[in-house]
Amino acid sequence: MNDERLNDAQSRPEVDENEVRKVRIAKLTELVEKGENPFELTSYDRTATAGEVLNNYSQFEGKCVRIAGRMVSKRIMGKASFGHILDSDGKIQGYFSRDDMGVEEYQAFKKWDVGDIIGIEGAVFTTMKGEISIHVKKATLLSKSLLALPEKYHGLKDTELRYRKRYVDMIANPEVKEVFIKRSQIISTIREVLDKKGFIEVETPILNTLAGGANARPFVTHHNTLDIDMFMRIATELHLKRCIVGGFDKVYEIGRQFRNEGMDPKHNPEFTTIELYQAYADYKDMMNIAEELFEAAALKVCGSLQIEYQGQPLNLQTPWERLTMVEAVKKYTGLDFDNEPLAELINKANGLGLELPEDTSWGNALYKVFDCFVEGKLIGPVFITDYPVEVSPLAKRKPSDPRLTERFEFFICASEGGNAFSELNDPLDQRARFEQQMLAKAKGDEEAQPYDEDFCTALEYGMPPTGGIGIGIDRMVMFLTNSASIRDVLLFPTMRPLK
Repeated sequence: MNDERLNDAQSRPEVDENEVRKVRIAKLTELVEKGENPFELTSYDRTATAGEVLNNYSQFEGKCVRIAGRMVSKRIMGKASFGHILDSDGKIQGYFSRDDMGVEEYQAFKKWDVGDIIGIEGAVFTTMKGEISIHVKKATLLSKSLLALPEKYHGLKDTELRYRKRYVDMIANPEVKEVFIKRSQIISTIREVLDKKGFIEVETPILNTLAGGANARPFVTHHNTLDIDMFMRIATELHLKRCIVGGFDKVYEIGRQFRNEGMDPKHNPEFTTIELYQAYADYKDMMNIAEELFEAAALKVCGSLQIEYQGQPLNLQTPWERLTMVEAVKKYTGLDFDNEPLAELINKANGLGLELPEDTSWGNALYKVFDCFVEGKLIGPVFITDYPVEVSPLAKRKPSDPRLTERFEFFICASEGGNAFSELNDPLDQRARFEQQMLAKAKGDEEAQPYDEDFCTALEYGMPPTGGIGIGIDRMVMFLTNSASIRDVLLFPTMRPLK
């Protein structure tokens, strides 16, 4: 079977990929023996990209250009052929003819394969069918593809294979690359907004002796030189608040976090967040910043605040809805945590399907009802405020109700998008809450936070009133690119190794 037939039939199960590779290696060997090894070429002087030519045809018509990219189609038609070249910002057709290229060069081109990286030089024109093309005078093989691309009409559809071979996924499904272009634009927009507000971007350690700043199970590694176990960070919070203690008024960090937990369409153990902290601000200021970041990013990549996520219309126009957790629970379950006795609330919650012990605290009961019966109904975007102190060990208590904290999370399509506090700056209260976390850990809570003595010491030097927020970049990208799974917005998601 020759390679052209293999290219045409490569989606069929009877085609052996190894056979395709053998044929192509034979072609490469032949080129090398002739002194034409394409892998020896070090550069190619491009004068335009496919996108530039297609989007500015009037400026390029009749002019000679040099473009380079991957040949993703080829049709041999005797003395003339057509092929499409895909580069970083578009796909353009090349017209290859024996009369223009010369017999020897044209015959060489005919042996090239779909998937090869080539450079073409020629004049820009429009074919009789109206397709903007390049009339090729000279073609150069820049890199030999030894494996066949997915069949062009069906692309790469196997979801697991797409994640494992993202490099092929982006070739076969151009819309996939567009998601990651938008991801980059979203992150750039976040930086632009914060930089204009006077925030300073900093970098904090990824390896830590304590895994603090969130309730999560960490990854453990070993530092050979110090001969100590260390933890991949689960949050940047505690180091960023140390920066506030040290005199920064506004700081942020965009970086990877690592939590040794489950994987599903909304969760990945390795993920990216933006965390920011502002002195002399509170959680209400963080609401305004969250809205501003989403508004700017949506306008950048969607061109509108009216978007759709998985068939659900969303209006990101500010201000977003605001509900306290007590209000949200009453709205969606009818349980009134402001006015009903705790014992009665626990009985009603258990009647809904929970199994709360009789000694469950008011705050834990409220949060458990919210988590089980309310969160999944929040289409939003909506801010849920005033979380119980039991589940908010780093947030400042609400002066009007010490059972609650000045904390919010915002939700979009039943998914948490971010978490914010009026940050706890009372070192004595912080120590007491860490002690409660240690008691929870002793009872088997693997996600309880460790006692961070150095952070408490930092607070004893004095931290001003501070507002802080963390936003999941991956979920933000999911919402703004209409991506169903977090793996769709991670370039190279973690996969179980093949046996």
